[in-house]
Amino acid sequence: MSIIVEKGQRLRADIIKHLYYKKVLSLTDLSKLTQKSLPLVTSVVNGLITEGYILEQGLAPSTGGRRALTYLLNPQHKKYIVAVAMDQLITRLTIYDLSRSTVIPIQLLDFDMTNEENNADVLIQFINKSIGISGLSKDDIIGIGIGMPGFVNAEEGINYSYLKVEGGATLQSYLSLKMDLPVYIDNDSSLIALAELNFGEAMDLKDVMVVNIGWGTGLGMIVNGKLYRGSSGYAGEFSHIPLSDSNNLCSCGKRGCLEVDTSLLVMAQKAEKAVADGAESSMQELFKDKSKHPGDHFLDAVISRDPLAISILSNAAFQIGKGLATLIHILNPESIVLSGRGAKAGKMLLPPIQQAINEFCIPRIAEQTTIKLSTLANDAELLAAASLMLEHSQFE
Repeated sequence: MSIIVEKGQRLRADIIKHLYYKKVLSLTDLSKLTQKSLPLVTSVVNGLITEGYILEQGLAPSTGGRRALTYLLNPQHKKYIVAVAMDQLITRLTIYDLSRSTVIPIQLLDFDMTNEENNADVLIQFINKSIGISGLSKDDIIGIGIGMPGFVNAEEGINYSYLKVEGGATLQSYLSLKMDLPVYIDNDSSLIALAELNFGEAMDLKDVMVVNIGWGTGLGMIVNGKLYRGSSGYAGEFSHIPLSDSNNLCSCGKRGCLEVDTSLLVMAQKAEKAVADGAESSMQELFKDKSKHPGDHFLDAVISRDPLAISILSNAAFQIGKGLATLIHILNPESIVLSGRGAKAGKMLLPPIQQAINEFCIPRIAEQTTIKLSTLANDAELLAAASLMLEHSQFE
């Protein structure tokens, strides 16, 4: 392949990616974003219109001069991305078209990642079944993006914590081979941070910490407008800062980790114990329903303003705030975004976190950082899993 052809394909892919993230852009916008000349961008856009990837949207709002023609990705173009969001207990899947609209309802799989019976082949069966439900041909699927917990080396496609595969293959290559589709994997908290950067509360910001409040407690760091991974890809293991006063053993094998006080699993366990010990709470009835995880019942109780649930959440959120106070001193971010499954708790997370920051942070530093709630919440990882696949697509 010649250098000129390769550069042209790269520009095609970049234009599609920018339209995917921004939805509607003019030729001038695309020229600035791709840092390519306006005639070159115009030529490539015209080619993509001919191929059916792009549509003319109409004229942009007037800014005093000639109104620019704007463009968007064609929602009818038959190209789709499978997005998989895994946490320690539940795996979710949906399929997006290039306009970021879902083409099937979210599919759910009870998948305890600590259970060795739940291996990569079970995941493959679930993905293939979901694609079958969609009625789509694999020829129309660009590929599969997967977010998952654990020590994930995204460059090598390896999860060192879960879903080991034998025979020397990486998890990513094994999944791709078995499903005959491109597959890319990444850490769930890193993907959630990317979702907030591209679609949510971190848009247009440079330095942001995104807290993934879920069955664990994760962190994604945006530094200078890009995801910061560290020297070996494992930056952001916020939950293993030794801030807990308890002697409980963490899943990592150490004691004193923040996660043993702040994960949704721990909060739900504390709520179940309190109810078993006779505490009055709406969760007495909620926990009888075994069709949902106790953690989801706990969040429902928080949203319903159950006093016991709010008390447990507040204690955990204060500990999260204490950990964030440490990171604020080190990184001085302009914003902290509370995201992930636990963001469903909404504004009730904010007072205890802010209280801890006020108590443990130097005021001059703390006042420079705003605390925000994600508007993406539980959709963040799915959106970013699709983006992960998009970033690796060449659209040849």
